[in-house]
Amino acid sequence: QLKEENATLRSKISKLQILSETQADKMRKLEKKLEENKIKEEKETQDLEAMVQHVEQNLQLMTKRAVKAENSAAKLRQENTLLQVQLRNYKAENEALQLGQAGLAAAKQNAELALQHLLRVTTSSRASIRQLLSGAESLQLVTDLLKSIDRISEVSEDGQ
Repeated sequence: QLKEENATLRSKISKLQILSETQADKMRKLEKKLEENKIKEEKETQDLEAMVQHVEQNLQLMTKRAVKAENSAAKLRQENTLLQVQLRNYKAENEALQLGQAGLAAAKQNAELALQHLLRVTTSSRASIRQLLSGAESLQLVTDLLKSIDRISEVSEDGQ
């Protein structure tokens, strides 16, 4: 009876050893997979940080461009206003000359030159304003992208 009991116990020990080895193998595989996942997650985090840094640099560059475009547009608006004042003055001078019949040709030429200059400045200022609007749209796109990256980060932190 002791031999049978001993044989049963040895069989149980053998089964437990096999089970223990199987579980140890599973444990090693899981540890390896965990380490691989950590490495993969670190790489993804680095990639995401690099992308965020790149987006931030682009945002700074676009901001600089937008500021420059705004300054240019403001300068062109001032010049446009000045030219409009000059145009009014030339028109008034032209009318005065027409009334006085003196120097009519010169006044017309001055008014025509002022008008041509005003038209060139107006065309240029319109292009600058379009460029400024385009820059503002790009800034909005980058802002939306940064917001979505923040949401991804929050979801990633919650998922841990």
